[in-house]
Amino acid sequence: FALFPLLKPRRFVELGVYNGMSFFAACQIARHLDMKTQCVAIDSWIGDPHAFFLSNSVFLGFRDTLRDLHPKQHYIQGMFRDALPHFENGSIDLLHIDGYHTYDAVKDDFETWLPKLSDTGVVLFHDINVHERGFGVWRFWEALAKKYPNFGFRHCNGLGVVYVGARDNAIS
Repeated sequence: FALFPLLKPRRFVELGVYNGMSFFAACQIARHLDMKTQCVAIDSWIGDPHAFFLSNSVFLGFRDTLRDLHPKQHYIQGMFRDALPHFENGSIDLLHIDGYHTYDAVKDDFETWLPKLSDTGVVLFHDINVHERGFGVWRFWEALAKKYPNFGFRHCNGLGVVYVGARDNAIS
């Protein structure tokens, strides 16, 4: 919630949505603050070994909730790479990466989506504090944190916030 009034994102994209809890929070704060933020959820809604494999009811519940509560917001059902052509380079201000959690998958998500981020771009990483079941977000986060300004919330599963923008005064 706190990032929206600070960043005033024109576009928020979430990679890996599952049932939509964090995505709907973004939609809710954008609406509450009467922001024109376009929120876009991207997921296959198939699942993976970390999120487990999903029944179609998870997607249907997400779709119906989005339609009922946030009808002006969007989703793309598909693989993350397949959604890349829907976004111009530099068009995303806030990106939440919460897909498959292996080191290689998270690194690939970051690297392939980085050109899509604006000059005030911020990326969120879920699960920077999970060191089990083959999760590699924590390892990628440690490397990334050496390169970019960042802040990590270490409680529970952890949430990393990294500034990848080129502008020095991104938050004003």
